[in-house]
Amino acid sequence: MRTVDVEQGTEAWKLARLGKVGASMVADATARDRTGKAWGITRARLMARLAAERLTGQLSETFQSASMERGNEVEPEAREFYGFVHGHRVERVGLVLHPTIDMACASPDALVNDDGLAQFKCPDQHTHMATLLGSNIDGCYLKQMQWEMACTGRQWCDFVSYDPRWPDEMRLHVRRVERDPMMIAELEAQVREFLAEVERTCSELVARYRASAPMAAE
Repeated sequence: MRTVDVEQGTEAWKLARLGKVGASMVADATARDRTGKAWGITRARLMARLAAERLTGQLSETFQSASMERGNEVEPEAREFYGFVHGHRVERVGLVLHPTIDMACASPDALVNDDGLAQFKCPDQHTHMATLLGSNIDGCYLKQMQWEMACTGRQWCDFVSYDPRWPDEMRLHVRRVERDPMMIAELEAQVREFLAEVERTCSELVARYRASAPMAAE
């Protein structure tokens, strides 16, 4: 497992991810439109974001809602509670580089024991309730977890929904997702295609605009 020793959420971690496709971006990088035949608008938006980051060396600003901020605040509690209840060894990791694809990475919420991962969601109460009642895991999260397994070589990932505002027996819900080699292979092929297009776009922009830019006065 190729890792970068940075703490998640820090400026160093953000810079280490600059211009790369992370696990949370894979759903956008592989998104198609409603017909399923053409690439989706979220893919185009991600491409523009990564191209701008590569050409400027500057991080693009990303929106974070109040719900997302709360989730980040509660996540350490969820990680500790999950490890305690299930008797797992839970470890943090910074950035994990994909073993064969340049400019691709993942930052799992936790390494679990010797062969697992965990992805923690600390959602709104109605979302947690739906999970408790058996709602399906969102496809975006499934892609994210499979990509994290692709980067780390791990064999399973626990999808963990945690909300301390519910009774003790309902605050933690865990659903295991096994490694899916076919899905991983498909995602890897699509991400390679996406990254190649990002590179071509950057080259075209440089050739079209920088080469023709007026030279600075001497």
